[in-house]
Amino acid sequence: MYYVGIDIGGTNIAVGIVNDEGKIIAKGNVKTPYMASPEVFCDAIEESTNMALKNAGLTIADIESIGLGCPGTINPESGIIEFANNLGFSNVPLRAMLNERFPGLEICMDNDANAAAFGEYKAGALKGAKHALAITLGTGLGGGIIIDGKIYSGFNYAGGELGHTILVVDGRPCNCGLNGCVERYCSATGLIITTKEYMEKDKDSKMWEIVGGDINKVNGRTAFDGMRAGDASAKAAVDEYIKYLGAAVVNYVNIFQPEIFCIGGGICNEGETLMKPLRDILDSAHYSKNSEKQTVLCRAALGNDAGIIGAALLCLQGK
Repeated sequence: MYYVGIDIGGTNIAVGIVNDEGKIIAKGNVKTPYMASPEVFCDAIEESTNMALKNAGLTIADIESIGLGCPGTINPESGIIEFANNLGFSNVPLRAMLNERFPGLEICMDNDANAAAFGEYKAGALKGAKHALAITLGTGLGGGIIIDGKIYSGFNYAGGELGHTILVVDGRPCNCGLNGCVERYCSATGLIITTKEYMEKDKDSKMWEIVGGDINKVNGRTAFDGMRAGDASAKAAVDEYIKYLGAAVVNYVNIFQPEIFCIGGGICNEGETLMKPLRDILDSAHYSKNSEKQTVLCRAALGNDAGIIGAALLCLQGK
């Protein structure tokens, strides 16, 4: 059997054809239409899905079900995107709209971070855990919670928004309307903001050379690259970023006590440069540090494929 997994990102709509073994056999992707109408958004999903099917040498008749992971508050029962601030959506009946484009197919939906966590649980770093947690450091910061082997999202499906817990009271404004969210400090976007702040304070920083003098070219690697080049401001930016992310990790472990906690996203390509200091913070600061059992903090294993694989398998949850 084959399943379609759709991962809605801030930049791309990525679609994969996934087989029974949880392996992606073909992909398709298009740019995410930013702040577009729901109709244009669904057109992009259909285009990306058809691209993946063509690349797999399959047709929609070969597909068992479709799963979709989308940022925001997603109601899996009604198939409605209740709120997605980064897409500009409120109460959008996405599943009904997709049913018109893919009639007769079961379509399951969940938050994109939940889908990614479920992918890691079924086929990646969280496999074998009963209680697990995943966060993804991307344009935003998504969280996925697995309790007793199932996605937990609360009674109103809005739970698990770990990126929109408050880290700094009256801090940086967030797209969700709050101030000081974890997302604004610990996501890739948050790291970019922090990097730019340190560059503005230090016009002699090597980071300016790294970006060719154009602050708009700052990305999630800039501060780490500057730190490796011996730049003090770059190291300070990295240290501040890790301090905030470490505080968030400690908070989440204190709340959920997961067996395994994995972190994904492009920033994790820094490897132990990121993970070791995070483990040190967790080991020294979390409440249950004297317990015999300790949370394993690790990198996610599936990379950008986690959301696709998890989405594709959503319809199999509980079966």
